[in-house]
Amino acid sequence: MIAQEQQQAVVEPNAAGDAPDVTLRALQQRIRQQELLAELGVISLQSPPLEQLLNRAVQMTAEGLQADYAKVMKFIPNENRFLVVAGIGWGPDVIGKATIGADLASPAGFALRTGKPVISNHLEHEQRFRTPELLVRHGVRRAMNVILQGDGAPYGVLEVDSRSEGEFVPHDLAFLQGAANLLGMAIERQRHERNLRAALDRQRLLLREINHRVKNSLGLVCSMLAMQARASDNGDVRAGLEEAASRVIAIARAHERLYQTSEFERLDIGTYLNDICQGLATECPIEAVVPNGIEVSTDRAISLALIMVELLTNAAKYAYPGGKGRVWVTVAGCGEKLVLSVRDEGAGLPEGFDLHKAKGLGMRIVQTLATQLDAEVEARRHIKGAEFVVRVPIEQPGEPK
Repeated sequence: MIAQEQQQAVVEPNAAGDAPDVTLRALQQRIRQQELLAELGVISLQSPPLEQLLNRAVQMTAEGLQADYAKVMKFIPNENRFLVVAGIGWGPDVIGKATIGADLASPAGFALRTGKPVISNHLEHEQRFRTPELLVRHGVRRAMNVILQGDGAPYGVLEVDSRSEGEFVPHDLAFLQGAANLLGMAIERQRHERNLRAALDRQRLLLREINHRVKNSLGLVCSMLAMQARASDNGDVRAGLEEAASRVIAIARAHERLYQTSEFERLDIGTYLNDICQGLATECPIEAVVPNGIEVSTDRAISLALIMVELLTNAAKYAYPGGKGRVWVTVAGCGEKLVLSVRDEGAGLPEGFDLHKAKGLGMRIVQTLATQLDAEVEARRHIKGAEFVVRVPIEQPGEPK
């Protein structure tokens, strides 16, 4: 590609027709140019901030070509001009301020429009292009321009300028084109990364807004269920509505947590379950010992919370049918599993109780959710009261970590 571009380069003819002398000094310069290209390639892969990358690139190209000046000019389409965004040798009145026309009569504009490099070895005699006033003011005698092209629209041009007599030769063009290729692809990669970050930020904002709205909607549903329960004269209907409201609360709390954080795929199970225990409308005081810092996927957290809600509802309904009693909730990490325990000191389990044959809606929900989580549920009899223990894998294959 470079060889082809060299052949197509717009080069001012050498009036003397002499071939450049191959001297030891020239050979050392070519070796140094290859070293600089390798170094620029490494820097580009490290993805430094764009300003730092551009400044380093112009320093290296100026060194490799033994030039007084080098600059990167960004194309401003709506003005059809270039803005000097990085450079070496230029004063503070140039970097970030000076502009140059981007039409075909400008060497940089020609390089941008055609994709062909431009070499002007005798600007004082240049008739093909208009010599920019910036170069005239700084006494520049010769210059080279190459396009900074990535996968998308060109970023601009890379230019080197020298006040000394002499000529830029095809080897110099090969070096400058190589540097421009590396720099152009690095700029394009950073452009893609910025676009991806912006898209990710928009997605996070959208998900946060969705979770906020879902949380509000579920809160409204919960309020309506509570109002309906208070209006019912039927105790069974009232209890059923209150249980349904508790389930809705568990899901709403998850969306509330997701709304408050930038992490949507995982939840701190301790903080989440503690919130639910504090928000449940039950006559039984709940003592929760749930440590923070254990994160699980959001879907698993919601399912585990629903299991806990059903077990707490079951304890309030059957362990203390005649009054109030305390219920304990504990969660602990055990290797790759999470252990949830809900214990009471009430009436205890009835004779012949079989968890797998239970017909109540709450126990059926527990069994269904446990199956989805690949969890084990155990019912324990105590001298006073009963305990349900759920062992659930913290992760499952394919889940985000």
